[in-house]
Amino acid sequence: MKKLFSFIMILLLMASMGIPHLHAQKKEIDFHPASENEKREAAEQIIDNMNDREKIGQLVMAANDHADNGMPNEFMRQMIQEYYVGSVIVYGKRDAVSQAEYNNKVQEYAADTRMNIPLFTSADLENGAAQRVPDDATTLPRQMGVGATHSLTAADEYAKIAAKEVKALGFNWSYSPVADVNNNPLNPVIGVRSFSENTELVSEMTVTQVARYQEEDVIATAKHFPGHGDTETDSHYGLPIVTYDREILDEVHLPPFQEAIDAGIDSIMTSHIIIEAIDPELPATLSKDVLTGLLREEMGFDGLIVTDAMEMRAITDNWGAGEAAVMAIQAGADIVMAVGSQAAQVETLEALYDAYQSGELTEERVQESLERILMKKLEYDLFEQRFVDPSDAEEVVGNQEHRNTADEIARDSITLVKNEGILPFDEDSEETTFVAGVTEVNAIADRVEQRSSGNVVSWQASSHDPSSEEIEEAMAQAEEADRILVATFAIAELPEGQRNLVEALKETGKPAAAVSVGLPYDLQSYPEVDAYMASYALDNWQLANPTSINAAVDVVFGEEPGGKLPITIEGQYPFGHGLKYSSNSAMEIQNILKQYAEDGEFTSDEAVRALELHLIAVGQYENQENGDKVVRHMEGFKILLNHQLDHNLISLEAFNSLQTHADDLIGKWQQN
Repeated sequence: MKKLFSFIMILLLMASMGIPHLHAQKKEIDFHPASENEKREAAEQIIDNMNDREKIGQLVMAANDHADNGMPNEFMRQMIQEYYVGSVIVYGKRDAVSQAEYNNKVQEYAADTRMNIPLFTSADLENGAAQRVPDDATTLPRQMGVGATHSLTAADEYAKIAAKEVKALGFNWSYSPVADVNNNPLNPVIGVRSFSENTELVSEMTVTQVARYQEEDVIATAKHFPGHGDTETDSHYGLPIVTYDREILDEVHLPPFQEAIDAGIDSIMTSHIIIEAIDPELPATLSKDVLTGLLREEMGFDGLIVTDAMEMRAITDNWGAGEAAVMAIQAGADIVMAVGSQAAQVETLEALYDAYQSGELTEERVQESLERILMKKLEYDLFEQRFVDPSDAEEVVGNQEHRNTADEIARDSITLVKNEGILPFDEDSEETTFVAGVTEVNAIADRVEQRSSGNVVSWQASSHDPSSEEIEEAMAQAEEADRILVATFAIAELPEGQRNLVEALKETGKPAAAVSVGLPYDLQSYPEVDAYMASYALDNWQLANPTSINAAVDVVFGEEPGGKLPITIEGQYPFGHGLKYSSNSAMEIQNILKQYAEDGEFTSDEAVRALELHLIAVGQYENQENGDKVVRHMEGFKILLNHQLDHNLISLEAFNSLQTHADDLIGKWQQN
């Protein structure tokens, strides 16, 4: 009843303001500009024929609304045909055909207006089409999983699949890739949505994906400018403030955006974050110093600036929808993402229109944005290619070739961080596997059942912070099993109950392996576990990711892990660390040792030489296939490592990594 009342009030508001039904005076756009100059002339011609309502509409992105059948409802039609919004962001979940039909329908509404200007159809598609059509589309690993491959080929293939599938659905604009450098392990909103903590890796992968998206005729968007990677507040729920200096901003957070700009990216999304080094009072979305001063003038970006969703509490708790919209356009944004309630969307449009009429928004400022918007619609040929064939969507989205490639990327992302000789589990054994955790337990258990000849028993806590009673229940069930696989999940810091669960299961004496299904930092909370791997599968919204979940289980049962940490597990394992099953050898450990020596992780050359001599001897015994001597000398290697740590000759990070590699090699030869 409340929704009906709100809808009636909006209709009355529209009627009282006498909004003209200008689509009755249709003007055909029949030119086909080819050169840059011709496109600019065409854009100017369109603008010259627009009225003020039509101009303001192009600056606003409406959030999709739909009827019971999932198709656009009357409010959506009014936003396009009576408020002339130039962009739509799509939420909700559909099948591939229905999503293509939805996008075609809103484009039909736009075509039936006086100016016949096509829509930007967009969505949060950083994980590909599966974010909108989860049952039909290819499920891709999260961006940090791609970062864990350390492969630009993987980044390119990921973007190629994502672009082809979203394009087939009728989307022409994707809010991807995430260009944030996630160097704060407690970041509650970016996390595995970022490629890495490493600025260079983030930059390279961002540029790779931008090129591929735009080559496939999908507008790419680097987000969230000027960087959301070092926050401990989620801007959906509060206003983050970062206090690092301009040097850190320039060296860590801006390079991925700058390289994307240099590579020709067509869109950048703002963040609702106060960057004190640039503007200590206003979040980037509303700051002229950030959007015009930094992004436009210093960094040379002349593409589309789109705001992040304006209903996020970082904005709504401090500014109204209308006021914030005007401030964003004044600051330099081109398109305001008005994704709040119907009333808030109308308020956004009315506030911008009133500001334009009063001169608060100048003709020059509006003209600049209109030119950028229309130029991009012309460059992407949206006047001629606004519609898609739903049957093509059915063929392209989730096809087997895409799924196979996604599976390969996922397997190459799984990072075996620690292994004291218990992995891989023997898939031919009839041993019972106990699967425990706080989320995705059924999915993991199903995959274990597919990969294992033995029985599978599963248990899931009622929350992300298991109680002591629940842990006792899990331990009782674990006693009936032969081996344990426990999944942990954190949005920021791992809840204490999960740490207690892992430690309790280890105390059963059964071989226990842990897998993080979210952030890769969980091992910090339970460092004594026998084996640990990172899957990067779930983001903070826990969107289903069977591709990465299955890949993690496959690695547990013997598939070769391909990932290397794209982050640092502080005090334990460095960026780039990752174990293998087949290739772990004394020679590999020697190479790791040399790298640590070059990085200054030892205070003594003699300490490095002593370790190296052990490894040379082990290598000889490996060649002789004398497993007993390999194990005995590697045990001596571990004793020497402990001695060096006690005497401050080696860093804790290098110690932990070399100990893990030693344990892995010992386990390999003990199994032989």
